[in-house]
Amino acid sequence: MIPSLRSCCLAGIAFAALGPAVPALAQKARLEPVAAFPHQVTGVTVSKDGRVFVNFPRWTDDAPVSVGEVKGGRLVPYPDTAWNAWRNVKRDEVTPNDHFVCVQSVVADGRGSLWVLDAAAPALEQIVKGGPKLVKVDLATNKVVKSYPFDERSAPQGTYLNDIRFSPDGRWGYITDSGRGAILVIDLESGEIRRLLDGVSSTQAEKGVVVKTDGQELRRPDGRAPVFNADGIELSKDGATLYWQAISSRTLYSVPTDALRDPALQTADLEAKIQKGATVPADGLWLSSRGQMFMTSPEDDSVKLRAQDGTFTTVVQDPKLRWPDTMSEGPDGRIYVTSSRIQDNAWFKTTSPSIRTELFRFAPPPPR
Repeated sequence: MIPSLRSCCLAGIAFAALGPAVPALAQKARLEPVAAFPHQVTGVTVSKDGRVFVNFPRWTDDAPVSVGEVKGGRLVPYPDTAWNAWRNVKRDEVTPNDHFVCVQSVVADGRGSLWVLDAAAPALEQIVKGGPKLVKVDLATNKVVKSYPFDERSAPQGTYLNDIRFSPDGRWGYITDSGRGAILVIDLESGEIRRLLDGVSSTQAEKGVVVKTDGQELRRPDGRAPVFNADGIELSKDGATLYWQAISSRTLYSVPTDALRDPALQTADLEAKIQKGATVPADGLWLSSRGQMFMTSPEDDSVKLRAQDGTFTTVVQDPKLRWPDTMSEGPDGRIYVTSSRIQDNAWFKTTSPSIRTELFRFAPPPPR
């Protein structure tokens, strides 16, 4: 998840994959701590063999590690220290195309690779030229094997590459841009990147929706509310349907992926194929191996389970889960979730101490 800090009943078969109606839970899940970090964490991903990876964007401080593997509660730079060597003060000395600049998400694809999405926009300001990229790391060798750069047409200034999902066959990647608001589709065979739904209502924050934390509207010290554009993203298990939403929104959107991959369709044609469903202000989306749709809810420090009828059940809730952000699923079915504490950073507090963020996990309820 990333905020854009500019001031300012289910419908259709597309939502059929979200599971049956969810009854109230007799008991909420227990939150289990995994690791703590001295910098602001956002993304987490777990490989098929249980390796855990996290990332730290350079938002309000110059994190010494952009991507790391959690080993026994300890953070190890990944894939090595060289890729993590970029620093704000050395931006003119270190080439951004072969170093992580401002990483927003990490995703293990279940096919032996870890993917690193680098927005390359420290402090959500100017994109570092040559920095935006998608990096593929081979988990067997722990070596970078390919990097896909984003040029100024696919990622113009104001873009913030947020999160990515991959098609089951491994050919396509679908990305949210939470800065300007758009969906990007990348062909991983050719490297072609297409920017879609740029600036349309489905990729923008919903007017009148202001995220609340600690019972109050989240605002900067001068009273402005942040704008959270297209952020959370998920893909149906068959790869046929893409879901996304802005955090500042009460609408979940979906569209057939074959429409996104069709270069003949214009924006109006794509918009006509979009379905809408009810949701709550949510950051991360996760469709589990058992077909359950989970959403992180910053407003009440919880993770919720979304039913097909658009209703929600709170699965886990804990005051330590301040701004639950990204989720991933371990091989044993447990859900990992980061607590990024967005509301506690210097954007919203005139005096903001160093933020200590955490990684948790919990055992989800069985499907009913």
